[in-house]
Amino acid sequence: MGSLTHRYAVTLPGPIGGHAPPAVVVVHETQAVGPDGGIVWESTDGGLRVEISGEVATVLAAQGAGSRHPCLLAVPLP
Repeated sequence: MGSLTHRYAVTLPGPIGGHAPPAVVVVHETQAVGPDGGIVWESTDGGLRVEISGEVATVLAAQGAGSRHPCLLAVPLP
């Protein structure tokens, strides 16, 4: 299974009640397949792993803010 997109920008909301701006994490395609049968995408440091469908990134594993939000915005990068 392959993809024409090799990177996505995933938006992580700031801390709850902290009024901080969201953070954007770039994830790259891996060879792994997620629970819904899609490609697993991972940040360079391995702190964020998601499965992406359309513009929705479903969190599989995350450190910090991403772990509180199971679905995040994902935008393909050139």
